Amino acid sequence: MRVVTGLLAALLVLGHVAASHAVVRIGEDRGGRIGTYVDKYQNLRDTGQSVIIDGLCASACTIVLGAVPHDRICVTSHAALGFHAAWDVGSDGRAVTNSEATHMLYLMYPSAIRRWIKQRGGLTRRMIFLRGRQLTDLYRPCYLNARASAH
Repeated sequence: MRVVTGLLAALLVLGHVAASHAVVRIGEDRGGRIGTYVDKYQNLRDTGQSVIIDGLCASACTIVLGAVPHDRICVTSHAALGFHAAWDVGSDGRAVTNSEATHMLYLMYPSAIRRWIKQRGGLTRRMIFLRGRQLTDLYRPCYLNARASAH
């Protein structure tokens, strides 16, 4: 019985260690509803997982930068972050900028990202992209030799 108990305890410890070192890969994520991404990334932060940004992370996807600690995010050479103002669908079916949601979104970003956005005119209807050297100056580069699940 002690052997079985010992094996179960070892499996639980190993399962916890494996889960805490899990990596989530973000690539080709065009965003969506802000609330959905806030919930998603708060849960990701709480699990202790690290994030690899390996491709497009645009719109609400960029909330990851404020939700997950900086030291648990890395970017590949393919990473590109796309920022723009938040919007709603107006009564005529067209996109209407939501200034309150845009301000809330802006405040979610770390100060270095807010400075970068501000230097480019702020969050507007036009998408602005952070990639390449400018991105690796703000986030550490990573390499895809780690196992990662696409999200």
